[in-house]
This record gives sequence, structure tokens and C-alpha cells, in this order.
Amino acid sequence: MSADVIGMIIALFAFMVAVLGGVRGMLATQTKKLDERFDRIDARFERVEGEIADVRHQITGVKDELVEVKVAIARLEGPRPHLQRL
Repeated sequence: MSADVIGMIIALFAFMVAVLGGVRGMLATQTKKLDERFDRIDARFERVEGEIADVRHQITGVKDELVEVKVAIARLEGPRPHLQRL
């Protein structure tokens, strides 16, 4: 092999290493950014789930109070009047 062919092979190898190194660096950066973003989204979902649990607890309390109000109104109104017999 001549010196020109060997030089071309070495240059192509160096070029491939540089390109693949750049691609590796870009992929590592993108992976890091995606991981950070997913961590933020996971934290946001956990916060929302906590808020939903609080709302469910409050709704249960309102339902209980509503039953008590219905019972109190029924006691105030008294029994329903029956139809009069003719």
C-alpha cells in the first residue's frame, strides 16, 4: 500500500471517530435534558395526585354533611300527609 492510501484510511478513521463522538455527545445531552424534564413532570403529577386526594376527602365531608342536612329538613317538615279517604 502506498502512503497516500494509508493516509486516507487514517483520515477516514479519524473523521468517523470525530463524527461518532459528536453524535454520542448530542445523544448524551438530549438524554440528560429528557430525564430532567420527565423528573419535573413526575413531580408535577405527584403534586396533582395529592391535590386530587385532598379534594376527594373534602367531597366525602360535604356528602356526610349533606346527609345530615337532609335528615334535619325531613325532621322539620314532618311526615308526609296521607291522602284523605272519601
